[in-house]
Amino acid sequence: MNKINNKMYSYYFLLPAAIIYTVFFLFPTGMSFFYSMTWWTLTDWEFIGFENFITFFETPSLRIGFRNTLFFAVTAVTGKIILGLLIAVFLCSKIKNRDLLRSFVFFPVLISAVAIGSAFSVMMHPSNGLINDALNLFGIPGVDWLGNPDLAIFSVAFTDIWRGLGIAVVIFIAGIMAIPNEYREALRIDGGSSIQEFWNITLPLSRPAMNTVIILALIDGLRNFDLVWAMTGGGPGFSSDVLASIIYKQYAGGFYGLATAGNVILFLFVALIAFPVFKFINRKEVDL
Repeated sequence: MNKINNKMYSYYFLLPAAIIYTVFFLFPTGMSFFYSMTWWTLTDWEFIGFENFITFFETPSLRIGFRNTLFFAVTAVTGKIILGLLIAVFLCSKIKNRDLLRSFVFFPVLISAVAIGSAFSVMMHPSNGLINDALNLFGIPGVDWLGNPDLAIFSVAFTDIWRGLGIAVVIFIAGIMAIPNEYREALRIDGGSSIQEFWNITLPLSRPAMNTVIILALIDGLRNFDLVWAMTGGGPGFSSDVLASIIYKQYAGGFYGLATAGNVILFLFVALIAFPVFKFINRKEVDL
């Protein structure tokens, strides 16, 4: 009897978290699936089955939205891994003002994405922007970074990498500092170079940190909205639209059921990509 009571007593500690998780996640998720199959307003609703999903997939810009969403995910993962690891290795070396430089790298993470998007929109202005002014000093003609349909998505992706790089660097620094010094000392005794240290010690042993960066950057890239909306609003035309911005436009137009169906599709889209990647990289980590 005491065993049963002790077991139940331990479950009581989980009860507050379970209630919060149910109220703020499970219940809203279930209601989203329900309302995605309705035509609804703030005061009324009508069940219409899968019509919202059919209409959503007929949205003209949907193909562009899927393509740009995947593009953001790939560029976010690639850019944050490569640049984040290289910067972390540099900031873990014996340089002056190392802690100050680390805080500078992390600083963009503390700024609102809307503020960053607005600032970069000004800097990327075709005639008065700081970036084009700098290019003109070297005799390079300015570019319409956000007004050119072929360049807008790349400009926003670059800004997104800059914004989220700080978290990747911090995670990589933690992973590099967790590597025992004995490995580096043994390599130096054998006459190994810094490049050999990077390829043979730092890169393979920072795999757990890399896996964390991959998952965070992937999910962030798939759900990207605020930066896109602050910089381009999905334009010019639909050239930089992502799934989240398409959904927002439907909400703004009063198509609440259609937008809710879009949210469900986005949720499933992120889950179908993120979970297999998560399982794959964790399996690779175990194999090591």
